[in-house]
Amino acid sequence: MEKVSIDRRTIRTKKMIRSALAELINEKGFNNMSVTDLTQMADINRGTFYLHYIDKYDLLEKVENEIIQEIEDKTNHINSINILNIDTLNEPLPFMVKLFEYFKENSVIIKSILGPKGDPTFESKIKKFIKTNLFDKQKSKNFSINDALVSEEYFIQYILSADLGVIKHWLEENMKESPDEIALILVRMSLLGPLKSMGIHKNL
Repeated sequence: MEKVSIDRRTIRTKKMIRSALAELINEKGFNNMSVTDLTQMADINRGTFYLHYIDKYDLLEKVENEIIQEIEDKTNHINSINILNIDTLNEPLPFMVKLFEYFKENSVIIKSILGPKGDPTFESKIKKFIKTNLFDKQKSKNFSINDALVSEEYFIQYILSADLGVIKHWLEENMKESPDEIALILVRMSLLGPLKSMGIHKNL
C-alpha cells in the first residue's frame, strides 16, 4: 500500500513539473527559465525536483522521450495495417485518430516544446520517429521504388515536413477541427497530393 502511495505521489509530482515546464516555456522560453522557476511554478522544493531530474535539460529530454514513447504506444499496431486496402479518402485511419486524440490531450506541453520558445530539435525527433515507425513500416508493403517518379529521399522529407506542418498549425489554431476531421484532412493530402486535395485536376 505504501509503494502505491509513493508511486501516485511521484506521478502527481511529475505532472506538476511537466505542467510548469509548459507554462514557463510559453512565458519565458526554455533558455531563460531556471530550476528555481520550475520549482516555484510547480510548488515543490528543489530537493524534490532533483530526485527526478539532474537539471532543466534532463527534464526536457525526459519529457520529450516520454511524448515519443506515448506516441509509439498509440501507433504500435500500424505494422498490421495496409493503407491501400482501407477507404482512407472517406474515413480517417483509426491509428491517426488516436494519434490526434493524444496530441489534443497533451496539446499544452507539445505545442510549447514545438513552439519558437521551446526546443528546435524536438521537431527533428518527431520526424525521425514518424519516418522509422510509420513510413518505413508501410513502405515495403505499399510502395515499389521501381514505380517512383521522384527520389525517395525527397519524397520522405516532403511528407514528413507537410505532416508535421499540419500538426503544428492545428495545435497553434487551438484544434478547431476534431481529431477525426484533422486525421482525414491529413491522410487525404498525403495520398492525393496538394493539387487533387484542392480539387485541381490536371492531366499529366
